[in-house]
Amino acid sequence: MNILVIGSGGREHTLAWKLAQSPKADKIYALPGNPGMADVAMCVEGIAITDNASIVDFAKKHAIGLVVVGPEVPLTNGLVDAVTAAGIKAFGPTQAAAQIEGSKSFSKDLMKKYGIPTAKYEVFTEAEAAREYIRKEGAPIVIKADGLAAGKGVIVAMTEDEALQAVADIMEDKEFGNAGSRVVIEEFMEGEEASLLCFTDGKTICPMISSQDHKRAYDGDKGPNTGGMGTYAPAPVMTDKMVQETYDKILVPTIKAMEQEGKPYKGCLYAGLMITADGPKVVEFNARFGDPETQVVLPLLNSDLVEIMLACADGNLAEVQIDWSKDAAVCVVMAAGGYPKSYRKGDAITGLDEAKAAGALVFHAGTAHKDGNIVTDGGRVLGVVAKAGDVRSAVAKAYVGVEKISFKDAFYRKDIAHRALER
Repeated sequence: MNILVIGSGGREHTLAWKLAQSPKADKIYALPGNPGMADVAMCVEGIAITDNASIVDFAKKHAIGLVVVGPEVPLTNGLVDAVTAAGIKAFGPTQAAAQIEGSKSFSKDLMKKYGIPTAKYEVFTEAEAAREYIRKEGAPIVIKADGLAAGKGVIVAMTEDEALQAVADIMEDKEFGNAGSRVVIEEFMEGEEASLLCFTDGKTICPMISSQDHKRAYDGDKGPNTGGMGTYAPAPVMTDKMVQETYDKILVPTIKAMEQEGKPYKGCLYAGLMITADGPKVVEFNARFGDPETQVVLPLLNSDLVEIMLACADGNLAEVQIDWSKDAAVCVVMAAGGYPKSYRKGDAITGLDEAKAAGALVFHAGTAHKDGNIVTDGGRVLGVVAKAGDVRSAVAKAYVGVEKISFKDAFYRKDIAHRALER
């Protein structure tokens, strides 16, 4: 069948790469795609990922049998609803179900109602009331913009002043636009973070391999929060027992809760977790594959991704056997100087073929074509991924790939997977 992947980042490149391995995949289109995806997909420019009518029209004209939605914005914009209404299968939640990511207050209220473990919280629409609460609770404390903020709308404030500044930035200075018209303020949870994604058809839930992201920009988990500077899988903190506990106490109750709320959830549910002394608690839910978690999870999938996604859409996931590799995978993100603040675009990238020849997978996240060259076109430019028998070997192999690639002011963390290596 013909498949359409929506999006242009490293996650979508990884999805297209994995989908292309399926014997069920005939032609793959990526809208808009990126230069790296052109190896496995035909890139479609000129249609916005929020233009549901034009996407449906394209899908009909090109006999698309499956639409795979990568980013959160088209999900919360109802693309799955529009595609499904046109009689085309889609992988991803409906607009109503995507609220689990689109509104942090919806997500927190759902967890409170159904007893799903998460941090204590309050929701505010007035900055002064938020400040009063911070002064009462003290620090450390976590401030979150309620809406979508490209993975950057969370401030972990270690001091009261930082927390008050975060409220001013989000609610008054509109650093994240309308996403910050409401904030969720949460207690600070002690523990180690991990991510557990799962496939679901609304009834059956199949957890993927666990992973751990590195959100801070610089080595030693210092600097501002980013969309993610690297990942590795599996995460040692997610033992078989911890995965089972997360499945029993978080994933199953959440999927059941969404059904009871009249918002049945299909697709990929991403549980961002804090592994505390009391067990796993939800930091956040995402309504799609993580980025850059996808870049380490999907290379460890032995099964046919097209078959799994169709089963999620059709409601027969229970009939599919999903097999995972015993290997480890590591992703190092190469970013443009200045990210996550302002950064340059248009700098030539060299060494991509050499990195691949050294055994790395290179997933494009923010690249473009210019004058016959591949150039930088985003804050996170590339995800350099390696797979090996253990995390240590995968780390070494990934950095060999990174060292082959260069572009002006490139920077990357040199301590990806340090938690796993220190164990």
